[in-house]
Amino acid sequence: MSAEQNEPKPSPRGTGRPPRPAAVTLALGALGVVFGDIGTSPLYALQTVFSIDNGAVRPVPGDVYGVLSLVFWSILLVVSVKYVLFVMRADNDGEGGILALAALIRRRVPGRARLVGLATLLGVVGASLFFGDSVITPAISVLSAVEGIDVVAPSIRDAILPIGAVILIVLFLAQRFGTHRVGRLFGPVMLLWFLTLALLGLPHVLQRPGILRSLSPTYAVGFVFEHPYVAFIAMGAVVLAITGAEALYADMGHFGRSPIRRAWFAVVFPALTLNYLGQGALILGQPDAVRNPFYLLVPSWAQIPMVVLATFATVIASQAVISGAFSVTRQAIRLGFLPHLTVRHTSAEESGQIYVPGVNWLLMGAVLVLMVTFGSSASLATAYGVAVTGTLLLTTALFLILAGAVWQWPWWRLVLVAVVFGGVELTFFAANLTKVVHGGWLPLLLGGVAVTTMLVWQRGRRLVTARRTETEGRLSDFVDQLRDDPPTRMPGTAVFPHPTKETVPLALRANAEFNGVVHEHVVIVSVVFENVPHVSRNERLAVDSLSHAHDGIVHLSVRFGFHDDANIPAALRDAFMLTTELETDLDNAFYFLSKITIEQGPPGGMPRWQKRLFIGLAHNAASQAAAFRLPVDRTVVMGTTIEL
Repeated sequence: MSAEQNEPKPSPRGTGRPPRPAAVTLALGALGVVFGDIGTSPLYALQTVFSIDNGAVRPVPGDVYGVLSLVFWSILLVVSVKYVLFVMRADNDGEGGILALAALIRRRVPGRARLVGLATLLGVVGASLFFGDSVITPAISVLSAVEGIDVVAPSIRDAILPIGAVILIVLFLAQRFGTHRVGRLFGPVMLLWFLTLALLGLPHVLQRPGILRSLSPTYAVGFVFEHPYVAFIAMGAVVLAITGAEALYADMGHFGRSPIRRAWFAVVFPALTLNYLGQGALILGQPDAVRNPFYLLVPSWAQIPMVVLATFATVIASQAVISGAFSVTRQAIRLGFLPHLTVRHTSAEESGQIYVPGVNWLLMGAVLVLMVTFGSSASLATAYGVAVTGTLLLTTALFLILAGAVWQWPWWRLVLVAVVFGGVELTFFAANLTKVVHGGWLPLLLGGVAVTTMLVWQRGRRLVTARRTETEGRLSDFVDQLRDDPPTRMPGTAVFPHPTKETVPLALRANAEFNGVVHEHVVIVSVVFENVPHVSRNERLAVDSLSHAHDGIVHLSVRFGFHDDANIPAALRDAFMLTTELETDLDNAFYFLSKITIEQGPPGGMPRWQKRLFIGLAHNAASQAAAFRLPVDRTVVMGTTIEL
């Protein structure tokens, strides 16, 4: 089979061509959600380049042309070519993002344990770095917008930090109400933002058309060879122009591949290019404009409205990152890397609209501490970039694994992609390592905490599952025992959520052995989270009578994707419609949960500190009743203790 035959076929969710009005609507929606981060980068990217390392990059023609060339070709190669044209082809049932990419590899190459393990580890590390990035992005974005006050009214610059903090507090407090209503405004606001970016840059480009020469890659190459050290330092700030590139891929499932591509090439890329060129032209004419080239592009009469519009745009960018953190958290829970956390759905129509209270409050606290500690967007820029470039590199590595192992690309194509994309991103990463001592350690620390937490949880979960299996005993033996020595059968239906049909739910065993009764109808429900975002309803359910068709005990296997709503009562209603083996009164069924209390046991299995971390996470895990949407008034919890 050829490499072309192995490459992905058009996904019905990711590449289908909707009618033109729907396509325009999706593209407009993508503007509001996907491009907020990268779209607000002009607020601080060039300003940071010319202020980094005490002004190592000077506002002279050679440096200006070189920097603009680096910015343009970085956006072109990393965003336009790598993500939009290549990586977005690697969709997991229409979904994107680094965890979805790792899950896709796990699904497509199940027999290669080492490769699957490597892909999983890279995905977990990438998701962890995203959490580190999620703390810095809202702080730097909102502060960079509000700092326009320093240009408009320098006398009240002391109010910049409090105003930024209030805006972010309101944003985090509003998460509980959901963003589906406000989100309808995101697209038009961001369309206005990108049109404004283009209109701000265009007059300065027309005034100095020579600035267009910087689009040639020769200026980037010349800048690197003439000033290698300065160019290396500049790369640490140039990367700010491509922050948010991962969002194009991560949000693919919300809008599809084609609308994102249309919005990028028709609106976002041209607007960003014109604005950066305009800032460069302004700096050539007014070298002192490096202190804030974005706001100094704006005519004095429009600066106050621009501060307002920029604030709206950065709030939208922050919302996209916060929502992304919620989505990544749910993916990690579904894939077994985090304990069950409270996940609330804020929209009756969209399953992707979720709110994770624990993550929300952690992010808010971290963002506010960060703002107070660093004080300005320029200071935050010294910590920004390490996590971003790390994620870029990890996505490239996973893409190469997929292309080689699944699509069977020839070695020369893999080498070419690795050299072009990996080489650029490795340079970005190396340049940003110089920021580690100046604050870049922060996202690395946050990412390290996240990856440690996820790997410890996964390891501990496997150990606890093995010991729980020993305690529960085989379900087939238990059913045979009930058949040979029937207990008292009480009227009604009992539903037992349980991970597997191989062992007995502890609550069911306790009812039979200690209370001496078993309900007339018993349904053991095993929820399986697949490594795909969605499982269709006609493929979701499997009913097993456990070799005895008329004993009233059945096993129901329910498959969910990691983006599906794990609603057990709804799944039971679907199963009731599909089979005659569940002729029960589901509206009055009782749900019995087996609660496991984990205690630290003798040495072995895991280091002591990992056991303490796992037990702490387990104690703070959300109730299964909430996770599976069980009715509170008909849910009974029965527990036991297991040593770790």
